[in-house]
Amino acid sequence: MIDALRTPEDRFKGLPDWDYEPHYIDDLKGYEGLRVHYVDEGPKDGPVFLCLHGEPSWAYLYRKMIPVFLKAGGRVIAPDFLGFGRSDKPVDDAVYTFHFHRNFLKAFLDRMDLHDICLVCQDWGGLLGLTLPMDYPDRFTRLIVMNTGIGVGMDPGPGFMAWRDYVATNPEFNVGDLMKRATPILTEAEVAAYQAPFPDPRYMGGVRRFPALVPINPSMEGVDTGMAAAKFWSQDWSGDSFMAIGMQDPVLGPPAMRALHKLIRNCPEPMEIADGGHFVQEWGEPIAEAACKKFGML
Repeated sequence: MIDALRTPEDRFKGLPDWDYEPHYIDDLKGYEGLRVHYVDEGPKDGPVFLCLHGEPSWAYLYRKMIPVFLKAGGRVIAPDFLGFGRSDKPVDDAVYTFHFHRNFLKAFLDRMDLHDICLVCQDWGGLLGLTLPMDYPDRFTRLIVMNTGIGVGMDPGPGFMAWRDYVATNPEFNVGDLMKRATPILTEAEVAAYQAPFPDPRYMGGVRRFPALVPINPSMEGVDTGMAAAKFWSQDWSGDSFMAIGMQDPVLGPPAMRALHKLIRNCPEPMEIADGGHFVQEWGEPIAEAACKKFGML
């Protein structure tokens, strides 16, 4: 059993534009006893939009995209990683590793038995999510990718290094304040929604650990997985792709995304969101609409 904290439910009451019923699993294979939260909306037999958030956000990040996916006839599945959102939060920082989270996603996919999946990903949602289709090539049919990368043991640049060092020296930073600085268009109520999962620093193990886990040198855990994923996307991927770039992102912005664009086989020219930052889902409605139109779903 892994010692974990559970954010009180009342912290998630009355969040703006977030009326989705929570769903929970607490017996995922290999993660028994840890409760995982996910959104599950839309027809059970519809094409799946698997929306994976990053650091330090949660499924709430997709609230502007989910209505578009539902309008397109899709089923939206948006889990919270362990350590984030409404999911349980292991107390020991050492629990959080690259493969702890990747294997969690695989266990979740197996349990939910998802097919005809559009992977929708950004930040860690991409670092982890982009490694999944090579293990499930018959399940993933589409991709919407935003401000992320694949960890292949390379330095992602000064923007990321500054962020990693900031978290290392400020391990109890306020998540809501960070989101407000990175995304000035947020209202105070939306800022509070991003802070809601973290009543105090004890709940922030995942937030503290994720920046240090990015595979930025060849000796790190996840590099071999990332290399295999990069090969898959460049040689074996045959699905439809759509890329959007938040052009104001100082961490995983245009240079990183252009490199990823070259890697993804048959990826069309990206949609550029001129005023979009790292959390580009906050500009997500037109992104979702453009992607669904490109896929012939709207």
